Amino acid sequence: MDKRSKIALYSIGAVILLMIIGEIAKPKALSWRDSYNSQDKIPLGCYVLFNELETFTDKDIITNTNDFYSSYKDIDSTKKSTTIFINKNVSFYGEEADALLKYVNQGNTALISTTSFYGKIADTLNIETRNVQTSFIKKETEQEFTNPSLADNKTIFKDVIENSYFVSIDTLNTTVLGTIYNDELEEKVNFIKVKFGENNGAFLIHTNPFAFTNYHLLNNNEDYAATVLSYLPKDQIIWDDYYKSGRRVIQSPLRYILSQPSLKWAFYLAITTLIVFVLFKSKRTQRIVPVIEPLENTTVEFTKTIGGLYFQNKEYTNIIDKKITFFLETIRTQYYLNTTNLNSDFIEKLALKSATSLADVKALIDLIKYCKQKQVHTENDLIVLNTKLEEFLNNEN
Repeated sequence: MDKRSKIALYSIGAVILLMIIGEIAKPKALSWRDSYNSQDKIPLGCYVLFNELETFTDKDIITNTNDFYSSYKDIDSTKKSTTIFINKNVSFYGEEADALLKYVNQGNTALISTTSFYGKIADTLNIETRNVQTSFIKKETEQEFTNPSLADNKTIFKDVIENSYFVSIDTLNTTVLGTIYNDELEEKVNFIKVKFGENNGAFLIHTNPFAFTNYHLLNNNEDYAATVLSYLPKDQIIWDDYYKSGRRVIQSPLRYILSQPSLKWAFYLAITTLIVFVLFKSKRTQRIVPVIEPLENTTVEFTKTIGGLYFQNKEYTNIIDKKITFFLETIRTQYYLNTTNLNSDFIEKLALKSATSLADVKALIDLIKYCKQKQVHTENDLIVLNTKLEEFLNNEN
């Protein structure tokens, strides 16, 4: 890589690094999205409330992250419990509604705080809510409880709220617990208790979920939320984290990576680095690597060539001498016999170790002695000796 390319690459890297540092260092914008999730510390999350619920029961808090139909089978039916649903919009249909009705019918309690309550549960309880969608929602509203002993716990909500109330309730089974009021709106019901079933089960329905958010609990409105929760029986509390506007849903690894600031910037940095690498590397051409063939073993060809030269020059004596030398070397390496004296003792040992008849071995050794003593050899001598040697070696194998 030349000097100009290095300077350009380092410049790009420095710019990217400065962008990352600036993004990390800048203050995060405050999110005002509706969440109501137990883990969210944003203004409209319920982190504070969730961590204070233990003061309203002497049992551990159970968190439910599935729909109520799926989680209902895991609830201990032998013990009373209270399930808390807090969200801007809450509705139950089909199997979920049937499971919740059955749950309350067994003597349990369901606290539902929402600005818009509809679906099968609302129809079964004969209740209907209305949410004021005018500029009126920006005006402060006084919310209080019908119990005279709780008169001091009335609260004025000045902002971050949507005013919602009941326009229809079942007066035979419903007890009014709280109301909402201001100078443009006559007193309306916004907190009720509806008895359900024959086992003292009940629905506590409240139309101001904003009262339970971090924003109001940390801005001197915590007494109101505490008073609402004081109506809960001292049973096991089950916190719903499924029916939430801010429910955390991870559908893929990439979605999770992009949802985490640190992983997101690491991912962006990796992609940027890869692009820069491709741009710079694409201008270079890889030199073709030559194919180097492995060296061939030419020992056999060399031997055949030398043998052919001896044979063509009719040097039979030289060839016979080398064949005898090779044969004796084979006997020494395979049978560990001393070939200095080719006597009867040697013949017997060779016959025994090679599993060849004594007569054949003696004939072969006699032929070798004859060829070694003879001064001049003919082609026939070479052929006879080679035939006998190959017969012995092949029979031995």
